[in-house]
Amino acid sequence: MSLQELVIVTGMSGSGKGTVLKAFEDLHFFCVDNLPVALIPKFIEEIQRSGEECRQAALVLDVRAGGKLRDLERVLEKLRKSAFRLSVLFIEAGDDVLLRRFSETRRPHPLNGGQQPVRELLQLERTHLRRLKEMADLTIDTSDTTVHDVKEHIERRFMRDPKAAALKVILMSFGFKHGVPPETDMVFDVRFLPNPYFEEKLKAFSGRDRKVKAYLRNKPETGEFIVRAVDFLQYLLPNFIKERKSQVTIAIGCTGGRHRSVFIAEELAAKLKGQNRKIQVFHRDEQVGYA
Repeated sequence: MSLQELVIVTGMSGSGKGTVLKAFEDLHFFCVDNLPVALIPKFIEEIQRSGEECRQAALVLDVRAGGKLRDLERVLEKLRKSAFRLSVLFIEAGDDVLLRRFSETRRPHPLNGGQQPVRELLQLERTHLRRLKEMADLTIDTSDTTVHDVKEHIERRFMRDPKAAALKVILMSFGFKHGVPPETDMVFDVRFLPNPYFEEKLKAFSGRDRKVKAYLRNKPETGEFIVRAVDFLQYLLPNFIKERKSQVTIAIGCTGGRHRSVFIAEELAAKLKGQNRKIQVFHRDEQVGYA
């Protein structure tokens, strides 16, 4: 699979190029920060020759390239003639905003080789990047934007596959006796539901077995909980998407992680499948837990 799209991300230090690169990663672009200018043709050549499924790539190239910025201008002129789509994206912000960000992060400006004030270094950087800004196909000013705004802008302009921006929902069953999963975003405790573990004929099975399913479905509190949980999540998940969240882990716990939590995770997964979501179910303690 040959390269179909290459985005060159450049712009002012402190303007948010790292945030932009993460947004491209979420869109499944192959991303590289600060690749030496001389290696760009080799990078493209290797992608084309590898035959791997790397159809989209994003490279951050900025003032850190030093004197090679002039070479970047010439490289971009040549890449304009390539078969793949090339976009040059310039990330900008006002001097006062950049000064505040440098102060907050306490990071040195990449041109800081002496004792020059950051404001003077920003002006010098703008001089170095002037030609690249003129060559840009799109300029984004992040002075008054949030991280979510920037990500939305990138998605709106560069998302080719709507599935790439789908919210990944991980439903993880677990047993409280084995500890709450540290990676979870929220926890549902279903230990209040009737416990198949205390039914001798069901004890050895899991929440995916038809006998356990029938037992739990026959309990009115099970159905009521599922309805309420689905209703809550149907409200919550679209708001996660609105906030540009790419993944959410929902943990469902019972005592041992074998019966009730497994059943509920499977039921929620079946009912939450829908537009702009990727559902994944993981039963952490099904093989080791009880109850």
